[in-house]
Amino acid sequence: MSKVLIIGAGGVGAVVTHKCAQNPEVFSEIVLASRTLAKCEAIQKQVSRPIEIARVDADHSHEVSALIRRVSPDLVLNVALPYQDLSIMDACLETGVDYLDTANYEPPDEAKFCYKWQWDYQERFQKKGIMALLGCGFDPGVTNVFCAHALKHHFDEIHTVDIMDCNAGDHGQPFATNFNPEINIREVTARGKYYENGNWFETDPLSIHKPFDFPRIGEREMYLMYHEEMESLVKNIPGIKRMRFWMTFGQEYLTHLRVLQNVGMTRIDPVKYQGIDIVPLQFLKALLPEPSSLAEGYTGKTCIGCMIEGIKNGKPLKYYIYNVCDHAECFKEIKAQAISYTTGVPTMIAAMMMLTGKWKGKGVFNVEEFDPDPFMDALNRCGLPWTETFL
Repeated sequence: MSKVLIIGAGGVGAVVTHKCAQNPEVFSEIVLASRTLAKCEAIQKQVSRPIEIARVDADHSHEVSALIRRVSPDLVLNVALPYQDLSIMDACLETGVDYLDTANYEPPDEAKFCYKWQWDYQERFQKKGIMALLGCGFDPGVTNVFCAHALKHHFDEIHTVDIMDCNAGDHGQPFATNFNPEINIREVTARGKYYENGNWFETDPLSIHKPFDFPRIGEREMYLMYHEEMESLVKNIPGIKRMRFWMTFGQEYLTHLRVLQNVGMTRIDPVKYQGIDIVPLQFLKALLPEPSSLAEGYTGKTCIGCMIEGIKNGKPLKYYIYNVCDHAECFKEIKAQAISYTTGVPTMIAAMMMLTGKWKGKGVFNVEEFDPDPFMDALNRCGLPWTETFL
């Protein structure tokens, strides 16, 4: 039985809190903290058992350290913004508490996926005798575990991995993002990137695309992007020859995004407006719907998985492992939409793995470095059942 501190009260934070509350045998006490206390209060009213709430500005490591000292958690779950990863890791180092997050650090002034900033904490976390687990949502997170599962049980060598993420849902809004608008739009408008034969290759944003027939959804156009899990998987899967990430987008979304780019609303550098510096993308974020508000009435499904090719017993093998999640079912269970649900459930499971000692270590780790079996079992029990097929 353990006490957890969850930092971040957006859509994912709500899911993590709900799912931790559903497992009292592991999470005996829950503290939820955010810069906006009203968000914590709203979640507190929804969850199935009493939780403590607190206000903290995660931009400031000293505030996080003070909160950690006050509540004495066994683990800090960071589901705040990627900009805040390092300040929260610093607070965990100062207080000697284990750390878990869902997305790698991004500097506010540059749209860049890179684990180096966090991997550089390796020696400090080792010396402190504590553990940091990076990137455990769905992608990154479950997709990494899918690859570890495939390597452990089905392949002697993995040669290629295509991670494919499809959201075929309809939220009824002309333009909205399913998670933090600022992070989402920075991600989508960045240059694409893939790994092949020992080298990284860059592409123009969304310039490479192709159709794929997703299970229980049908054919959708998917676009090549860069995503952070590729960086760690290339490092941790021996003999990998090619790694790519694909995501689907509807034409209406792409049209809106193109117009916003053309008029400068996706810029992340400050511009002067009436004598005040504003960042256009941050202003746009204030105008767009809050992702957690999209859940009610959201219909359709998501499908996220990995197409993997390699060798087993000297013969070629092609294998597809995936999860299908229904937006309406997520709302029925905990008033969430599927994008938040598919991120928040794996975060809770990773916390469970750490707190029960199934995954343990000193230093900084990515999820594919641990035994996938207990995590895969928990996915089936906790709302994200997976399917595997051999092609």
